[in-house]
Amino acid sequence: MADDMGKTDNFGDEDAQKTPQLDLADIPDVLPLLPVRDVVIYSYMILPLMVGRRRSIQAVEHAHSTDRLIFLATQKVSTEEDPGPDGIYTVGTVAMVVKMLKLPDGRVKILVQGLAKGRIVSFLPGKEFYQVHIDKIAEPTGRAITMEVEALMRSVKENSEKILQLRGIISPDAVAILDSIEDPGRLADLVASNLKLRVDESQAILEVFDPVERLTKVNELLSKELELSAMQAKIQTQAKEEMGRTHREYFLREQLKAIQSELGEIDEKTKEIEEFRAKIAKAKMPKDVEKEAQKQLNRLGQMHPDAAEASIIRTYLDWMVELPWSKSTRDKLDIKNAKAILDEDHYNLEKVKDRILEYLGVRKLNKKMKGPILCFVGPPGVGKTSLGKSIARALGRKFTRISLGGLRDEAEIRGHRRTYIGALPGRIIQGLKTAGSNNPVFMLDEIDKVGTDFRGDPSAALLEVLDPEQNNAFSDHYLNVPFDLSKVMFITTANLADPIIPALRDRMEVIELSGYVDEEKLKIARQFLIPRQIKENGIKETDFNITDEAILGIINQYTREAGLRNLEREIANLCRKIARKIAEGETKIPAITAKNLHRFLGVPRFLPDQEQRPNEVGVATGLAWTPYGGDILHIEATPMEGKGNLLLTGQLGDVMKESGQAAMSYFRARVSKFGVPESFYQSKDIHVHVPAGAIPKDGPSAGITMATALVSALTGIPVRSDVAMTGELTLRGRILPIGGLREKSLAALRARIYTVIAPEQNEKDLEEIPKHIRKRLDFKFVKHMDEVLKLALTEDPERRGAATRKGKSGKPKRTEARPSREKKAARPGAAP
Repeated sequence: MADDMGKTDNFGDEDAQKTPQLDLADIPDVLPLLPVRDVVIYSYMILPLMVGRRRSIQAVEHAHSTDRLIFLATQKVSTEEDPGPDGIYTVGTVAMVVKMLKLPDGRVKILVQGLAKGRIVSFLPGKEFYQVHIDKIAEPTGRAITMEVEALMRSVKENSEKILQLRGIISPDAVAILDSIEDPGRLADLVASNLKLRVDESQAILEVFDPVERLTKVNELLSKELELSAMQAKIQTQAKEEMGRTHREYFLREQLKAIQSELGEIDEKTKEIEEFRAKIAKAKMPKDVEKEAQKQLNRLGQMHPDAAEASIIRTYLDWMVELPWSKSTRDKLDIKNAKAILDEDHYNLEKVKDRILEYLGVRKLNKKMKGPILCFVGPPGVGKTSLGKSIARALGRKFTRISLGGLRDEAEIRGHRRTYIGALPGRIIQGLKTAGSNNPVFMLDEIDKVGTDFRGDPSAALLEVLDPEQNNAFSDHYLNVPFDLSKVMFITTANLADPIIPALRDRMEVIELSGYVDEEKLKIARQFLIPRQIKENGIKETDFNITDEAILGIINQYTREAGLRNLEREIANLCRKIARKIAEGETKIPAITAKNLHRFLGVPRFLPDQEQRPNEVGVATGLAWTPYGGDILHIEATPMEGKGNLLLTGQLGDVMKESGQAAMSYFRARVSKFGVPESFYQSKDIHVHVPAGAIPKDGPSAGITMATALVSALTGIPVRSDVAMTGELTLRGRILPIGGLREKSLAALRARIYTVIAPEQNEKDLEEIPKHIRKRLDFKFVKHMDEVLKLALTEDPERRGAATRKGKSGKPKRTEARPSREKKAARPGAAP
């Protein structure tokens, strides 16, 4: 193997002066061949070679033992270990072995000098090394140097000096050697041997035999190399300046560190690293999490404090050390004390309280129990959110809350990846950091109002959070390490359960909270609302005197809701008016009674239903379920001259329209029993309206109410105003079950309607209604529409129909009897 031993400087080598110069005639035609790789040898070029291949060593030894002449040719593929004749360039250089040194490992180191160019004519057989027959190539000499050639040589010399200057290796000897060369060919070979050219480019120059043409090609390559060297020098200068600045800052910091060390101080960066290290140890993270934190800390230690990524890692470490990886609060497992706290904060809500006390009982027996995931579903203002705070107080845990209403970005739950600018963990991790413990009561408000768009589905992300089998290793995209959520007690709230995706609803224990009746609102106002508003408005309890009748007046005449928000708002209104009177200097503050309530709150907004209307024909009271609790509907029906059309108005949905049509079909099928002419529809239009017209309405429980209103309108029998009903109707008159009986019952009670007609199949739902409410309502469970009409109308329509039919059938008989008697009396010859 032949290789260039290192960087060869051909400018001013002394051995070149000592080497005897040979004429072409003195060079034999047959020479041993030494294939070299990765280098092309020119005439007058001196360089060391390391020879390792057996055939090459024998060729060198043969040359050294004879006339020291050897033919050097470059192999085409440098990786080929034993190149054949086709793998070696034919044009090469006759060289003299100036020195030879055998090394202990068997290799040979030689120093060679190029003498003249030659071309391989043929390879001679019979030797263990290559011997070749060559043609010696004589370059033209004695040609006059023209001005063009002189200018070309001067350009090559100047560019060479520039390159040497850019490389930082220029010396007076090199400049002198360049200036002393007057031969274009030798100048071309000298410059080409020092350019960093590829092997094929160097070989191409070697194969140009005309000196001027060769110098022209070298000048082209030299210009290109000059541009590259200038660009390289510019880059190196910039890098050197940056490196110099960095080194300077490094040395200054090291000096500052040494000074601070002598003074007993410490630099800011080291101080920050040590603080983070201490915080990581104090946080008591899981092993995998601590390993990641230490990895990021080590990266921070190797960075410049002002680097852009350093601030990202610093923020990440701040989150890691501030999260409650091992911080927990101890649960208060005193069930009696917890019950007292829950009763103190909330009136009634026994079902929810029992569930929390059951959890405490199991927690007392099983310390490793996972936190429950509850979902409170109910209308606004019934105390869902405040109930979560009371649960946290009863358990002795921290409380944290986030609102999911309108949330559309999945990253709000799982966090943003740290590659994004301004990335942060998700709301779950943020809430745990705020709570400061890993087992808080975590409330997710408005879970039924989570949206979805192109940024992902937050509801799907919540599946992992609210699954006890998965949330023990919840992965936030920002942290990128698992966090155990199994100790957290999640409580979600919703006004409706239907919008929650089934998979998410299946992971939660749904507890429905119904609205309050008047008596419950009265007690809650006395126990909670009034004391809180007195305190918030800065007045004394002695200044605020209100009777129970006045509170009930507010409930019935100024609010109509399942919850308590409007009631508290009106109480706050009263407190502000009292506060104003006190601020104006009044000493005698009148008590608030039912009689003077309107002086404080204005004209009543609502009137009790029995005061609104008496028993009317064609007006039936129905019960409806809404997301905010139960409500009542007054369905009106009236006949008018027409062609048998059924008009349904009041922004009714498809289901309610079909209920109206089914009610009409039921009536027409039984019209003969109600005493109405069967052809009534040919001259009558029936208009059914459900106020208020601006509110969309739909649902499958208004069938019997529509049928009652239709029967009343067409028979003229009034509907009892103290009866409310709910149920769906079939064409055969059967009553189908409905949902939301509890909410509808509360709506009837709020409207002071104490008789409720409901489907017989809903009798089982009475267990869901509190006992004190059941005692105040008279439930009538029915199977058929005939039973509904007997209960809802002031008169049985079938009985009236039977009487009508009987009257109509008896009258014609009397009319037929009179003529027969007259005929009998007028018969001639009759006996007296």
